[in-house]
Amino acid sequence: MLTVLAVDDDPNIVELVRITLSAAGYSVVKARHGKEALEKVEEQVPDLAVVDVMMPEMDGYTLTKKLRSDWDIPVLLLTAKGELEDKEKGFLAGSDDYLVKPFEPKELLFRIRAILRRYEKAVDVFIEAGPLSINRQTYEVSIGKKVLLLPLKEFELLSVLASRANQVFTREVLLERVWGYDYQGDEQTLNVHIKRLRDKLAGLPEQVKIVTVRGVGYKLETGSV
Repeated sequence: MLTVLAVDDDPNIVELVRITLSAAGYSVVKARHGKEALEKVEEQVPDLAVVDVMMPEMDGYTLTKKLRSDWDIPVLLLTAKGELEDKEKGFLAGSDDYLVKPFEPKELLFRIRAILRRYEKAVDVFIEAGPLSINRQTYEVSIGKKVLLLPLKEFELLSVLASRANQVFTREVLLERVWGYDYQGDEQTLNVHIKRLRDKLAGLPEQVKIVTVRGVGYKLETGSV
């Protein structure tokens, strides 16, 4: 499950972000200001941060610089201002996108999904998960001495699961990552691809398997948590 850090001194905004993202399958960690946010990151590094610009003790621009320089965490800035100068300051600080308050929850989701897709494509070129190795440049999957040749969607699905082995991905997140957030089909497509991947992994001597977490989604188990 992907984790988002929500940082805002307005408890109503933080709760809106939490409700919106939790309903979409994300885990949300809340912080009231920049210093608390950095303490939370020390405990658990999130996949993305939603950061308000105007906060006491440490403003959003300073926090964004810290998150990007120390942990390379993608950042979506929230602000009540819409001036070009403020947007420029946010992007110079390292933010990936900018959303003006008040905002529609659906737009928040769209922007977060877009950032995460760009980030995954940028960083996950080589993936290691137990005995499993994935090369996203050559589309090769290696397990031990065996090389698997997979159709594109199966390859992308396995890549997402392997990017955080032994962690659960919701069905919605898997559909968004592999088929896109505007996918209009049903979940049966995901079921079929999961079954095909399981069949291909089942005959291998190394312990790599896709496990169903009932009512939530799937995870890739590699035998070493």
